[in-house]
Amino acid sequence: MERLQRWRSHGGWQEVWRHDSAETGTPMEVSVFLPDATGPRPVVWYLSGLTCSWANVTEKGEFRAACARLGLILVAPDTSPRGADVPDDPEGAWDFGLGAGFYVDATQAPWNRHYRMRSYVETELPALIARHFPADMDRQAIMGHSMGGHGALTIALRNPGRFRSVSAFAPIAAPTDCPWGQKALGSYLGPDPAAWADSDACRLIASGARVPALRVDQGAADGFLETQLMPERLRATCAEAGQPLELTLHEGYDHSYYFISSLMGAHLDWHARHLAP
Repeated sequence: MERLQRWRSHGGWQEVWRHDSAETGTPMEVSVFLPDATGPRPVVWYLSGLTCSWANVTEKGEFRAACARLGLILVAPDTSPRGADVPDDPEGAWDFGLGAGFYVDATQAPWNRHYRMRSYVETELPALIARHFPADMDRQAIMGHSMGGHGALTIALRNPGRFRSVSAFAPIAAPTDCPWGQKALGSYLGPDPAAWADSDACRLIASGARVPALRVDQGAADGFLETQLMPERLRATCAEAGQPLELTLHEGYDHSYYFISSLMGAHLDWHARHLAP
């Protein structure tokens, strides 16, 4: 791994690293905040949404003061492979292709060569973080926004026992039933909806997958609330399945980082309680 940038912030170090990924076949960049603390520290993963990279939450998420106070490492990977050979949406759409990897391993050409964000986030990157940083991999939490909320939920549900807590801001809760998800999953994984099931949080929960603690916060003024995000579908699915869920709707808040930064500290406090020794 090669460190690209480093800044002193809130009694810790905000760093950006680059490495060659075997999964994506490209260089990948990742943001890592390291608090000043001795010994291995708990790790919180943050997965970003459509059009984003590691830079969005790093520059606008306002997480460092809380992470420094709580002694948490925060890791924010990119949202897709990037590079001259990486295909993008042929029509230049913002909701597919570059910046929109949807945290799946594509099976369809031409996406299957590089778009392997599921294995990158689930397997390759955790091994690198464990090797190169003072991370306590027995104390992990995961969170995300929008497409990244979908990623956080599905990765945690598919890996029981790995994460002590899971949270999301405005997640795409039922991607097999919304336009963003149907476009991405159909293009990356093929036209058969049966191949999409383990990339949908609601379907995973309905089929028996569980996480120990789940929190979702949603802006009531979010323009994507009803057509793309479907938090009430998640609420109903969790209630029927017996999966504990803390779901809160916040009046006046939208889909932006003004919303995320307003609640970031509360989410990190919540994760820290679950990550306590």
